[in-house]
Amino acid sequence: METQERQPIPRIGDPAPDFKAVSTHGEITLSQYTKAGKWVMLFSHPADFTPVCTTEFIEFARLTPEFEKRNVQLIGLSVDSIFAHLGWEQNIEKNFGQKIPFPVIADRNMAVAALFGLIHPGASDTATIRAVFLIDPNGKVRFLIYYPLSMGRNSQELLRAIDAAQAADKHGIATPVNWKPGEEVIVPPPANETALRERLEMGKKGEVNQTDWYFSKKKI
Repeated sequence: METQERQPIPRIGDPAPDFKAVSTHGEITLSQYTKAGKWVMLFSHPADFTPVCTTEFIEFARLTPEFEKRNVQLIGLSVDSIFAHLGWEQNIEKNFGQKIPFPVIADRNMAVAALFGLIHPGASDTATIRAVFLIDPNGKVRFLIYYPLSMGRNSQELLRAIDAAQAADKHGIATPVNWKPGEEVIVPPPANETALRERLEMGKKGEVNQTDWYFSKKKI
């Protein structure tokens, strides 16, 4: 199998590399989704017909309405063939009663895997590791998470992280440890003396829940 030269892993804030790839839904590009205003969660898995990956695909498929509510397009990826992907999807539907509604890229030449740094020789030279990239509608990487081959992902944490990224964009805030939607968020610290005085006044008026001048929370 001809492999592509490995590229540096895209970092948070970097433009996500665009690609054109064959998938179970036909030929797709990353930009067709981002240009349509969608967020994209690109996730790789080591191999079709493997137990951990099967549990992940079942759960991502089950949660597709939750991703759609957040305007997120799921795209799966591995170095398996289209025929393997289609056979595995049929197997999942037959054995677990779950259809797979999102496209899965067949990256046989590892071209997309190379763009996103998904082949880790220390884990496997022939399989994509478990990785997740969240890409916003501007085509920027917002977060990335890498897992070893043996570890299944936490789907609820992925939804929580998507909520946090989208809340930061919409409200200009940050989110504290273990934050969940509906809980207080962090107001960024004031950047100059004028902003400091304004923040202290906001605390006095109860407009923010202020512990100290640099530490304020509020509901959104």
